[in-house]
Amino acid sequence: MNARRVGWLAILAASLTTLVNAQDLTVAAAADLQSAMQEISARFQKETGRTVKVIYGSSGNFLQQIQNGAPFDMFYSANLDYPKKLEADGLTEEGTFYQYAIGRIVIWVPNDSKLDISSGLPSLVNPAVNKIAIANPLHAPYGQAAVAAMKKEDVYEKLASKFVMGENISQTASFALSGSVDAGIIALSLALSPNLKDKGRFTEIPTADYPPIEQACVVLKSSQHKDAAKAFLSFIKTSAIAELLRAYGFSVPQ
Repeated sequence: MNARRVGWLAILAASLTTLVNAQDLTVAAAADLQSAMQEISARFQKETGRTVKVIYGSSGNFLQQIQNGAPFDMFYSANLDYPKKLEADGLTEEGTFYQYAIGRIVIWVPNDSKLDISSGLPSLVNPAVNKIAIANPLHAPYGQAAVAAMKKEDVYEKLASKFVMGENISQTASFALSGSVDAGIIALSLALSPNLKDKGRFTEIPTADYPPIEQACVVLKSSQHKDAAKAFLSFIKTSAIAELLRAYGFSVPQ
């Protein structure tokens, strides 16, 4: 074998190695993670050379898609139940279930709103409030938390006719930002995101008013990139990422 051919084979081998290392991970992620996950995936790519393609949506919809064979490598849910369901059905890699955060909800209004939200959910009973954006509680954990909080505060019956349902918590935040509703009940992580933090104000809803929004992820058994997915999972567990998640208003379990 001549030297030129050896050289080309070495280049080819190096290229294939780079291609394998740079394979995209496809991640299904709850919409409350949008800003945080952009930073996390950028850091991961910088450190490993692997890119992470993240698709955002409601956790309940992702559950159904994964059960029907959607080609995701990982699932970051806004609750524990959906990843546990996939685990019980044998659709996850053993030992990869990980609770990465606990979310919180807030009432958010644009800066130009005249609504005083300092009293929390009771402020939404104000006759001036005609439309309230919440995530659809049928499949969005943040919408379920919003409903639970309103019932705890005994305002649900007075507010239910005002709901404008977002498909997920990100769309709910978009409704609030657009001014098409008078207020939105959204994730604290989105209220603190670059898209919203300077464009509105918020009041946090007491965490005692709703069940904890405990969030977990899993590596899926159908993944074609399990090593990369497990590397990303390990990256999520680092103290640096825990600090980033806290900066977006999440609590991080020890």
